Amino acid sequence: MNIKLKFSYIFFLSLLCLAGFGMIAYWIGGAQIHHFDNTIISLVQGQESDSLTKIMKVFTWIGSQLPVIVILLVTLIFLYFVLHHRSELVFLIIIVSGSALLNILLKQLFRRDRPSLHRLIEETGFSFPSGHSMAAFSLYGAIVFLVWKHIPYILGRIAVIVVGACLILMIGVSRIYLGVHYPSDVLGGYLISACWLAASIWLYQGYLEASYEKKRRFRGQRK
Repeated sequence: MNIKLKFSYIFFLSLLCLAGFGMIAYWIGGAQIHHFDNTIISLVQGQESDSLTKIMKVFTWIGSQLPVIVILLVTLIFLYFVLHHRSELVFLIIIVSGSALLNILLKQLFRRDRPSLHRLIEETGFSFPSGHSMAAFSLYGAIVFLVWKHIPYILGRIAVIVVGACLILMIGVSRIYLGVHYPSDVLGGYLISACWLAASIWLYQGYLEASYEKKRRFRGQRK
């Protein structure tokens, strides 16, 4: 597979995720979402055990503010001082900070209360969309994209995608298991972050292409 991504596909994916988020947001409070949430909650919380609760608390911690900030800073330091990839550094900062601001705005807009039954941990603030899910998808999704670009082998790329996807999925599931989010909160967080990430990748790849063409024309004029 060529590293150069097709812009039209990425832009279409961004719009598709935005449409999916819009549908969930529109249905909040309705019978469809209520049935969906209750079905998934029963399935996930029905597996409860002491050992599984400990595992889920670890995953929810990985998606919390402190680990996200630490992982972000370590990645930024590596990009700047080791790889000297300043454009990728800026890309990652925009992705993560933009996702955090978007989550704050959306929670204030929808003001959905958290589930009140069977909480295994306590959380404050509004519920939709899930901040943990958005942070996980944005940070780990962006890291997967950046690592994927530098791996020349298909098996390596598949492995990176699988590890990133499992981590993002388990962080979202942990929020449902621990009783602090509805499944629609998690799914909505995934979709709006996927929209944001895809749109940012589309713009970033466009910037790289434009920069490459500008340098190529400049070199051609000097000859």
